[in-house]
Amino acid sequence: MAISHLTPALHRTGATAATLLFERLPDRLFAPLASANRHRYWALLCRLHEKRFGPDAPLPPSQGFSVREIVQDIEDELLTQDIWETEDGDSPETPINIRAIQVFHRFEEAGWFRLEKHGVEKRVTMRPTVNQFLTILVSFAETGPVFLSGKIRSIDLNIQQVVEGKADGDTLSETSEQARHLLEHVRNTGTNIRDIMEALARETTTAEYVRRFFSDYIEQVFIGDYRELRTKEHPLSRRRQIIRAVEELSSTESHRLRLITWYETKRCAGDRHKAELLFEKDIHRLLELNRIDEYLDRLDDEIRRANRRALAYLDYRLRSLRPVDHLVKQAIATALAGNLPAVSDPFPSGDMISGDRLAEPRKTVSRAPPSSLRRERPSDAQIARAHVMLRAREARSMTPLKLAEFVVSRLAGADQVNSNSLALGTIADVRAYQALAGLGLTMSSDSRRLQLSATAMAKGFRVTLADAAATDRTLIAGRPFTIERRKAPTEKA
Repeated sequence: MAISHLTPALHRTGATAATLLFERLPDRLFAPLASANRHRYWALLCRLHEKRFGPDAPLPPSQGFSVREIVQDIEDELLTQDIWETEDGDSPETPINIRAIQVFHRFEEAGWFRLEKHGVEKRVTMRPTVNQFLTILVSFAETGPVFLSGKIRSIDLNIQQVVEGKADGDTLSETSEQARHLLEHVRNTGTNIRDIMEALARETTTAEYVRRFFSDYIEQVFIGDYRELRTKEHPLSRRRQIIRAVEELSSTESHRLRLITWYETKRCAGDRHKAELLFEKDIHRLLELNRIDEYLDRLDDEIRRANRRALAYLDYRLRSLRPVDHLVKQAIATALAGNLPAVSDPFPSGDMISGDRLAEPRKTVSRAPPSSLRRERPSDAQIARAHVMLRAREARSMTPLKLAEFVVSRLAGADQVNSNSLALGTIADVRAYQALAGLGLTMSSDSRRLQLSATAMAKGFRVTLADAAATDRTLIAGRPFTIERRKAPTEKA
């Protein structure tokens, strides 16, 4: 969002940003943000924007907030901040409530707050232009990686609306702004990468270099969907259709007449020549999408250059862990002191520099180009086999709910049942029998942890091992057990 969109009513013919800014914003608005405590003032403004004046804040009162509420918010934020630097004669040792009042008056004098009198009480509001300007600053500070898919999809849908006659020049103008911001972001990403790499070069430790490289470079600067930009599924693959639709709007006489008439009526107050210029300007911005491949190629070059630079730096730092320079200086100092017998030779035998010790030239390995993406659809037999495997896995899995249903069906209203009388007709019944036998062993152990885990599996019943040495079943071997229903407290009473 540009500042020129804050108050369209203030536009004058021939006015520029140099003359319009302080007609819309107070002259001293930037004074707190240019002081020694600018970081703390900015933190206070962000807090008030989040809690009181921002778009995500609760709906404010129609007459504004009381002075006491705003001062209390400032005081709460001051409690979490570091000590302020001395500024304009104010001492950091001033009590916190007095400092909050001083900050409030500083914001009021700068123009961030506006006091309006309602009866005997003064209420605090923020001018709409100042509020929108603060929203722009907060949005700029919180900007993260941009996902081009959503922007391209929005541009495509809007252009189709204009071509079909469902939208007019307002949609075309907004879409051209989106296209301009999109290309500007892609173009500036390469510069941002160079700036970050120069800042990383000043880091002294390898750990700090690696941390900042992966946090600042990869997570915060990269385009969010950078890896998918070259795929056919990404909306960017439809840029040719977008360009053709824009050319249709520019070349078809009916579309041109309809859109230029809208510009003339809505934005140019009957000036036909100015309307044509605005229309051509928006069309040109949209046609610039045709250059996005050029910008992406430059970005790829910057990324590859940054990766090579980072890898070379890390390789150097890892190879130079041994302090050879210090060893050389120590050997020279010892030799100059005359203690030659005590000198230990830090160098290996042979020549220090020779032809056979030089690195061999790098060999370029030619690789075959990657094949195009292929999609394989499974056959009906493979799908059926997968369904059978899922059903088999489901039948063999045992959960507390399945086990409880099995126990309830076998108890049939009785208080307990022996394992020898359990009817096993399916794989699920056999798995339930195995789970109950395991619960019997777990509940009979002396480990409190095992008993608690078994209780979580046994919902509403207990399993105890019987005294018999082995079960009389022919296909399952093991100690028999007894399943006993747990009684509710009312039943026990």
